[in-house]
Amino acid sequence: MSAPEIRVFNTMQQTKVPLSPITPGKLGIYVCGPTVYSFVHLGNARTFTSFDTIVRYLRFRGFEVRYVRNYTDVDDKIIKAAHDANEDPIALAARFIREFEADAQALHLLPPDVAPKVSETIPEIIAIIERLIDRGFAYASGGDVYFEVRRYPAYLKLSKKRLDDFVSGAGERELLLENKRDPLDFALWKAAKPGEPSWASPWGEGRPGWHIECSAMSAKYLGETFDLHGGGLDLIFPHHDNEIAQSEAASGKTLCNCWLHGGFLDLEGAKMSKSLGNVVRLRDALAQVDAEALRYFFLTTHYRQALSFSDKQLADAETRMEYFYETLKKVDERLEGKDFGPGPVHQDPGRFLRELDAAMADDFNFPGALGALAGLFNEMNQLTDKPPVKDKASVGRTLVALREVARQASRALGLFEDVPARWLSRRRDRQVTRYGIDPQQVEAAIAARHAARAEKTPEGFKAADQIRADLKAQRVEIMDTPQGTTWKVSAEPAS
Repeated sequence: MSAPEIRVFNTMQQTKVPLSPITPGKLGIYVCGPTVYSFVHLGNARTFTSFDTIVRYLRFRGFEVRYVRNYTDVDDKIIKAAHDANEDPIALAARFIREFEADAQALHLLPPDVAPKVSETIPEIIAIIERLIDRGFAYASGGDVYFEVRRYPAYLKLSKKRLDDFVSGAGERELLLENKRDPLDFALWKAAKPGEPSWASPWGEGRPGWHIECSAMSAKYLGETFDLHGGGLDLIFPHHDNEIAQSEAASGKTLCNCWLHGGFLDLEGAKMSKSLGNVVRLRDALAQVDAEALRYFFLTTHYRQALSFSDKQLADAETRMEYFYETLKKVDERLEGKDFGPGPVHQDPGRFLRELDAAMADDFNFPGALGALAGLFNEMNQLTDKPPVKDKASVGRTLVALREVARQASRALGLFEDVPARWLSRRRDRQVTRYGIDPQQVEAAIAARHAARAEKTPEGFKAADQIRADLKAQRVEIMDTPQGTTWKVSAEPAS
């Protein structure tokens, strides 16, 4: 059976379109990266996780992906943060790039193939601005350079906004303050001010405007036209509208063939953002919840839809990941050291991977892919706990095939990347600390229960049952297995 056609929702066309690479088998993807003036928050983390998953899946499907995600290390917000901290702006940005990379690694984000910085792309930025001036789309004024939006008829074609809707709110005061011909014109280059980083240019010392940076970096590393451009919904206007205008006016070519935008992460009904002050830092969340559980939580909603954040949803995601890892551990123990040889398997193990592929091919439907995982792990549990067939070799071969499907799903989604026993141990350690449980007391209680059961008397069995109940009331759940008695911490105490 052939792989399903990949269709993606193109923001420009407002509909799903077939993924059509410029070069067969290869894809160039540019994602707007962080403005590095503070720590990354969960809203940013969700966006970057969405595109990380998209890149993983496309590689899983066999595409050679060139993934570019930039750093904005020259920006008004960085300059203000540096001034408040009495720190050099470039040094502050470099520090937060290091912090971002540590957080990204903790979240299991793949490093991009190229991670360019604005400060290292100044010559390319100046070259595009010169071309825009030469072609009549930009003008210099008082050391600044502006893009003249009315010279570009297709301006706002991504957001579908109307230029006339902005005119009424613009005043002459803005024109006088910023030396603009039109209040709607946006800055390509800003004249140097005391205490700000600056570079030499044909218009004097200065620094780039916000939008021009992505035009320069995407063109440098992916060409003037590339396949996919991603970012958060909040970047459609003005950032991506302006990026399109300046890039296409400079080159005369389409900037990219398909635009993808991720939905917001909501906290108490409002978009999570630094400007609103309602943020949860990624590293603070990772101190409380497992990274793969956080990733799973991000994947529970389609990447284009809003996702509501709550402590309960994070706890539910970690419980779900615990179920997955417990299943994998159980299957690994069942298969360890065994060779079941060739022969028939039960049902069709590959169907779950096909379901996952079909979901992801339909505009990267993350929840649909997780639904395929649910079926896969349910099947593995059924075959280990209550196999519906008596042929042990057939069951074993099926479990081998299902375990390989889980590995393939891991490659496509970025889940289950750890060793099950190690992940479960870390999970228990976090919960032991969170709920103040003494592992030595638990082990002593388990030993007492074992001794009581060994008496093989009604009183002994009653005492053993009471020990189990007492532990459960303390959130400790014990499991008797062929390898011995183990225990884990439950998220909820016994009722």
